[in-house]
Amino acid sequence: MKKLSAIIITRNEEDQIKECIKNISFADEIIVIDNGSTDQTREIAKSFKASVYTISLLDFGYLRNVGKEKAKGEWLFYIDADERVTPELKKEILDVVKKSSTDACLIIRNNFFFGKPWPHSDKMTRLMKKSALIGWQGALHETPMVSGIIQKLHNPLLHYTHNDIPSMLNKTNEWSEIEAQLRYKNNHPPMTVLRFFRIMSTAFWGSYVTNDGWKAGTVGLIESMYQVFSSFVTYAKLWEKQNKHSIGLSHGVH
Repeated sequence: MKKLSAIIITRNEEDQIKECIKNISFADEIIVIDNGSTDQTREIAKSFKASVYTISLLDFGYLRNVGKEKAKGEWLFYIDADERVTPELKKEILDVVKKSSTDACLIIRNNFFFGKPWPHSDKMTRLMKKSALIGWQGALHETPMVSGIIQKLHNPLLHYTHNDIPSMLNKTNEWSEIEAQLRYKNNHPPMTVLRFFRIMSTAFWGSYVTNDGWKAGTVGLIESMYQVFSSFVTYAKLWEKQNKHSIGLSHGVH
């Protein structure tokens, strides 16, 4: 059995996938679960000897579970295409895999917006024994369910997101459609004026205040305002889907 399997969930990541795969080349195998990319993501991944599986399904917990099923490693390391492992974190990961003294690891993730460090870091379970992973839950904001001892690693994973406005707009247009569709399928309450204002104000407060965006100066303000915009686009698309459905019903269309 292989020791370490790296798993990447992708969708139109041709600009990132090459560097991501090269960055985690220390893994015994690299698995790409591609969610219906329309660019060269799959071809690039295959050219770097990754095992690529295409599954077009709007359920990211399910996609990560497929990654587990396909992996042959005793340990699983989940990484996104825009994330990078530092040499120090690489050493920590390999030490854990070699010693196997724990069941899963909590990793700090440092975020970068426009190349600038964000004041607030995330903590997430991304490294785990395959036998300890019960499964991922959640269609959109998925969470791993693991059993056993969870150890916190000291060195961070680096997350380079939102590097320029054009790519941000493209991503928002694509992912907002996915998120709106998921919320629509899950019978989200009808969008109203008050709900729009509550969602957008919560997005700004969460980014600018709760996650210390104000400490990042101009970049912090731009990113926080962008979170408001992104939320608006998502829920406007949700409103559109709900409105089309109600119009269809009023005209007897099913």
